[in-house]
Amino acid sequence: MKILSIGNSFSQDAQRYLYGIARADGVFMKTVNLYIGGCSLSRHYRNLLDESKKPYSFEINGITNTGLSVSMKEALLSDEWDYITVQQQSLASCDFETFIPYIDTLCEYIRLYCPKAKIILLRTWGYKEGSLKLENAGYETNADMLEDIRKSYMQAEERTGANFTVPLGDAVALAVKKGASDIYRDEFHMSLGFGRYLLGLVLYGRLTGRPIKNIPFRDLDKPISDEDLLLAKDIAAEVLGK
Repeated sequence: MKILSIGNSFSQDAQRYLYGIARADGVFMKTVNLYIGGCSLSRHYRNLLDESKKPYSFEINGITNTGLSVSMKEALLSDEWDYITVQQQSLASCDFETFIPYIDTLCEYIRLYCPKAKIILLRTWGYKEGSLKLENAGYETNADMLEDIRKSYMQAEERTGANFTVPLGDAVALAVKKGASDIYRDEFHMSLGFGRYLLGLVLYGRLTGRPIKNIPFRDLDKPISDEDLLLAKDIAAEVLGK
């Protein structure tokens, strides 16, 4: 199974452990993230218009420092992708108007060069509860922000005909509700242990349909306790309905 993310730091968070989780479960997966920090759909759109530039860092199997830079077209043509993921920049995800018309052209571009690939939307998450970043975004709670994000991605899925949406933000919100202590590493990115591991489980489970509770992977950049490993699996399974 081969997955390409046209993304930013949020898809980097989601993909960090995806390859390792799959390998621990006996599934071959190639995972690539096209990285530009804070990249919005409008910037992806501008990038695809100029195929001569190579603005993306080519991150493979969770390794970020590959030293490779590519254009979007080069990445799309570099393999026969099974899934290609797309998402909006985090704050812009709250407003569906920021998706248009960029996501339309981006999906058309993907289908032109990768007609067999399924297009997947990664639904992002709200900022850290009680943070200044959340307040500056105009929200009182993580849940309030997530509600607007959900609405945007529902409209985006319907508009683009994407194959499905991965509920990453729902998993983060449930972790907040259950009192997980180490979700974020700052006010909006996932922690290097629990947060990224949780997203990887949700993404893996949604892509493969396989159960996740018995996957033995725990090779995390920031170690977490057995209790938190189990909590992450329980949250992911609940969000996925498994």
